[in-house]
Amino acid sequence: MTVKAILEAKGHDVVTLGPNEKLSEAIKLLAERRIGALVITNGDRKIVGILSERDVVRTINREGASALDFIVRDVMTPKVNICNEHHTVNEVMEIMTRGRFRHLPVEKNGQLDGIISIGDVVKRRIEDVEREAEDIRSYIATA
Repeated sequence: MTVKAILEAKGHDVVTLGPNEKLSEAIKLLAERRIGALVITNGDRKIVGILSERDVVRTINREGASALDFIVRDVMTPKVNICNEHHTVNEVMEIMTRGRFRHLPVEKNGQLDGIISIGDVVKRRIEDVEREAEDIRSYIATA
């Protein structure tokens, strides 16, 4: 199973924000959309960073309420791990586990093409295991 198959099922929509927006705007988007991360892009959908709930919590813990007026560029994680549509579910699981993060932007031709969450990966992996178990049951029943 590949990232391409996951995106075909869930879609390519990603909530993005520009790097010059205020952190308060980013928090509002995270809360309204009930998501854990925003991909930070410039005008041509080139990924310039990612802002997760973890980034927000760390900044507010360090700076207090004044952090709400910070610019996203100063809070986001600028070095973003990405994947492409050809990565397998197992490869994506390894990237997420090694990096200890839950969201992985998908890039195609240098631009944002989607996002994969750990929930997407776990769901797909469970579906694969259930399908394999059913195949084995069917094989045993017909043997």
